[in-house]
Amino acid sequence: MLAEAGQGTARARHVNQQAPNGPPVALMCTASHAANGSVVVFGRDLRPLTQLQQQLMEALQAVERDYGRLRQMETRYRVLFQMSAEPVLLADAATLRITETNLAADRIMAVLPGPSASRTLNDLFDQSASARLQGLLAQARAAGRAEDVPLRLAGSVREALVSASLLRHDERNYFMLRMATGDAPELRLPEGASRLAAFLQVSPDGLVVTGGDGRMLAANPAFLSLAELTSVSQAEGEPLGRFLGRQEVELDVLLANLRMRGPVRLLQTMLRGALGSESQVEVSAAEMPGQGQPAYGFAIRDIGPRVSRANTGGSIPAPAANLSELVGRVPLRDMVRDATDVIEKLAIEAALELSSDNRALAAEMLGLSRQSLYVKLRRFNIGDHAGEEDA
Repeated sequence: MLAEAGQGTARARHVNQQAPNGPPVALMCTASHAANGSVVVFGRDLRPLTQLQQQLMEALQAVERDYGRLRQMETRYRVLFQMSAEPVLLADAATLRITETNLAADRIMAVLPGPSASRTLNDLFDQSASARLQGLLAQARAAGRAEDVPLRLAGSVREALVSASLLRHDERNYFMLRMATGDAPELRLPEGASRLAAFLQVSPDGLVVTGGDGRMLAANPAFLSLAELTSVSQAEGEPLGRFLGRQEVELDVLLANLRMRGPVRLLQTMLRGALGSESQVEVSAAEMPGQGQPAYGFAIRDIGPRVSRANTGGSIPAPAANLSELVGRVPLRDMVRDATDVIEKLAIEAALELSSDNRALAAEMLGLSRQSLYVKLRRFNIGDHAGEEDA
């Protein structure tokens, strides 16, 4: 480099600068001849470039390791995919063309007419199942997954339970279909449990199962009749508080009591039908054991106006007979006032019991302000009145 600099044609060269302590420093040097006969050498530190190259090499090695792990994982899952006893296949979501199948699905595809390379999902199932197949795929597109639907296979007299999931790969969507075609063992309940399950469907009392959020999971026909619904699908997912209770907060209080105190028995409330009718009902409820998520069961009995046996013979019913003893002795205004006071006191005590003595919640259930509730508590001498003035 120095010799070339004397001739005026020096080119850049890689030179290692020896350091007294530590590793040598890499420099990119060039030399130039000065006017006084000396040579000026210019050097650029290559350590930043060296670090960048080192980082690039480490990144490439990390990519290679990740790629190797992905290949191993893909191999394991492909083996599981092929060994699955249930037919599983992938189909393009846009064209419905079948792109990949496992061995169990290949056995089904082998009996179908036509070339296997261009088969679609419509070729796999009978024409009578076309509408249900399109519904299954539409549900998978909307929700990402569709539950089992019975579909008849092409050229066969049997049906398969088919479930679908939507997958995305390489900017394209695919359907993954799983078909249960084998003769699975039938799940049989003991005779007693089977008869009990059958009775729950024909029980004259409404029976409802809800999740922890109070939304209905299942209901028997008696409840559908009380709620003025025509099918179970109208009840599934709906909040029970829409139908049960004089106010929606009443169901929240009931669920809180179920969680803290256990089963609730013979709670009298109202049930509102979807068409506007109201029924007086009696509710018993309990938390259902053995569930992964909280679930509650409700038994709802209609206790609306009933014809008393004593009234059929022309005699006066017992409450009316008690009132008849007061006629002529107590003014009508006093009788109505006393009866109102009794009903008012009973309603306040019931609200306090349901709300676990939470007076703000009890006031909301009764449709009163907190001040009005405190006045009535003092009037009927219910509970402890300490601190009410401050509140």
